[in-house]
Amino acid sequence: MTDEAISPLRQRMIEDMTVRGFTAGTQRGYIAAVRDFTAFFERSPDQAMAEDLRRFQLHMRCEGASATTMNAAVSALRFFFGVTLERGDAEVGMTTVREPRRLPVILSPEEVARLLDAAPGLKARAALSLAYGAGLRASEVVSLKVTDIDSSRQVIRVQQGKGRKDRYAMLSLDLLELLRAWWRAGHEQGVMLPGGWLFPGQNPVNPLTIRQLRRIFHAAKDAAEIDKRVCLHTLRHCFATHLLEQKVDIRIIQILLGHKKLDTTAHYSQVDSTTLKAVKSPLEQLKKGPLPPA
Repeated sequence: MTDEAISPLRQRMIEDMTVRGFTAGTQRGYIAAVRDFTAFFERSPDQAMAEDLRRFQLHMRCEGASATTMNAAVSALRFFFGVTLERGDAEVGMTTVREPRRLPVILSPEEVARLLDAAPGLKARAALSLAYGAGLRASEVVSLKVTDIDSSRQVIRVQQGKGRKDRYAMLSLDLLELLRAWWRAGHEQGVMLPGGWLFPGQNPVNPLTIRQLRRIFHAAKDAAEIDKRVCLHTLRHCFATHLLEQKVDIRIIQILLGHKKLDTTAHYSQVDSTTLKAVKSPLEQLKKGPLPPA
């Protein structure tokens, strides 16, 4: 596919996405999906028919693409054909793929404490503690500014989180004291700019990146000798699950997490260990004889 042929279509698609307020990350993902389809189709994508899109999905599946990757491509191509090309007929060849529902791996409160204690420095501990103590996503942690911490009301203002929504997150006294300690240390280091990022990057003008925060998490995980298969987002899962185990109303947790649907939050009830412990196994009701020899 030549640059001359693709440029007008790409520009039109970018304009359509910009008008609708798509984030830069979403725009990059959509354009990449159309580019992948174009490479498969070997012609200008506006010449494709529904059957070509069906073949592309089959190709992705045969190449081992995950359900998430396939559904992302479907969303991008539906936008390109339905909005940019104003062709609803092409959507007939595409279908979403059901994603397997997997329960998240949860750390115990003791494991979370070990991980936070093992964080490489005050800044790292404060950032990871925010992810767990307020249930924030990685993107929300690194996007925080000093002015987003409302100590008088004990809340954190999360601006333009997932779904381009603002919300307030909880701010415990312990977390507030930790953030104040980091704020003082940051000032002494000269990296805490007026009205700047709560967690500055190497250049204080820029925030810490999500990739850097993930590295911090894995460094703390390894130092704490935690061998469970967990990631940075696990801290948010732990926040929700541990609140459920403390018998906090699930609708309050929904608000704290910023979930649009209660069904999303209810997913955590399946990993609430207190509920499982409260039920007696039928094995306990049996009259069992002595243990056999080893």
